[in-house]
Formats: sequence, C-alpha cells, structure tokens
Amino acid sequence: MNKKILARKLFAEGKKYDRLFPNSEQAIDAYKQSLKSDSAFTDAYVKLGFIYLARNDYGEALHYLQKAASLEPDNAETLNNLGYVYEKMFRFASAKQMYKKALTINPENIEALVNIAKILELEGNYNGAIEQYKKTIARYPDAIFPHFCLAVLYDTHDMFDDAIREYELVLGKDPHYVKAMFNLGSLYAQLGNSNEAIMLLKRASELNPQEVIILNKLGEMYLFISNYSAAEQALKQSIASNPFQEDVQVSIIHAQYLQYCSNPETAKKEEIILRIHFVLSLYSYNKMCREILNALN
Repeated sequence: MNKKILARKLFAEGKKYDRLFPNSEQAIDAYKQSLKSDSAFTDAYVKLGFIYLARNDYGEALHYLQKAASLEPDNAETLNNLGYVYEKMFRFASAKQMYKKALTINPENIEALVNIAKILELEGNYNGAIEQYKKTIARYPDAIFPHFCLAVLYDTHDMFDDAIREYELVLGKDPHYVKAMFNLGSLYAQLGNSNEAIMLLKRASELNPQEVIILNKLGEMYLFISNYSAAEQALKQSIASNPFQEDVQVSIIHAQYLQYCSNPETAKKEEIILRIHFVLSLYSYNKMCREILNALN
C-alpha cells in the first residue's frame, strides 16, 4: 500500500479512537504510526500536539506543534497553536512572538489579535490588553469573541458597569451565547440583583441543560431568595449528570429540609433521610447532614 494512503488510513483510525476515547493512548499510537508512514503529515502532528496539551504535557505538545509549524511555516493557524503552547508554559514573550508572526502571514487573523490581548493581560498589562481588545473590536465590529474577552477582563477586575455593557453587547449580537449569559447572570448575583440573575441563569440552563455549573448557580440563587422547591429542582437536575457533588447534595438536603419544616410530609422526610445516608456513606464527616439527621430524628 502507498505510504501516504496508509498514513491517512492510520490517521482516520486515530480520529476514531479520539472520538470514542478522547486523548487516549490508542489515539496517540495510531497518530504516531501514521507519522511513521508519512513523516510530513502535518495534521497528525497537530492532533498529537492537542492531545498532549489536553494532558498538560506541554513539552510533548511543543515538540509536535513545532514540527507542524516547521512543515507549514506560512500557516497562521499552526503559529497560533504553537503560541498557545508557549502561553500555557508561561513563556509569554515566545507566545506573543508566534501570534505576531501569524499576523505577518495573515494581518486579518482575528485569533492572533485576541491572543495578543490575552498575553498582555497575563503579563499584568491590563490597560494594554483593553486597548488591544478595543482595536480588534474597531477593526472587526461584527466579531463577538473580542467583546466577550473584554467583558471577562472587566468582570475579573471588578469594572462591573463596563463588564455588563460588553456582555449585553455580546448577547445583543448572539442571544444564545451561553457563556456570556452565565457570566452576566453571575455578575448580577454578585451585585444583589436576584431577578436579573435568575432570569439569565434560567435561560442559560434551558440552552445548556446538562451544564452543572449553570444549574448549581441557579439553584444557589433560588436558595438565596428562599424558593426552595425551585432550588431543589435545579440542583437535582445537576446531580443527575454528576451525583458525586457533596456541596450540591447538601444544598438539596437543606432545601428539602426547609420545605419539610413548613409542610411536614412523611414521604419528604424519608427522601431527606435517604439522601443524607447516601452523602454520609461518601462523606462521613459532613456536619450539616448529621445536624439535619438529628433534627429529623
């Protein structure tokens, strides 16, 4: 069989393993076998680089992505990938150099422009990062991601009015941008605006019903406003995806117990006790569970 054809067959096998078992040894082995048949197969180097990135093995990731960049020196995307590895290694000067090189190849590469802003932020040059984001936005007024990144920067540094403005701009351009919706909802929660927070978090959970972080935040807000049945419902939806969340299980118990206190029902009491025993079987030291169990007995 022609070596290039064999390389592509092995590469397809690697992609299959990667779909079934992400970042697995089987995928790595298939991609490496592919490179033995065709040592200039750039896509295989990129795939290996990203697998090692996901495994936090930055040395190996750098090795494979450097090889990809050497094979395609005029490909801005490979340089962005290489810059990202340097970024993860805290080699910010090298990362910035790669992103700038990507821009010399393609001055319209918005990813590189945003990445440079991120590096400035990581270096502590917040004003420089803001200026870079604003320049990118001015250049690409219809692009959503630079607005989102700028909103996160403002949010991180407690510039709440600016953050709200940018998140709202993002949602004005894309009403289904879940991350912006969640972040804005969390920001309103932080500012004490429970109604706005719940409205946004509820919309975010409807768009992404399996995301436990959103459901947990929504449940937390319902607890805050003493809507215990809604809190219980949101948090139960969260543990359906991952039952081994101690804090979430305890919050459900708390919400159920408060409902039971106002309306004592035998079935509710039995459900609470059953959940408490489940939590204590995993986390025997949990004080709140023991206190509620004692109160029920």
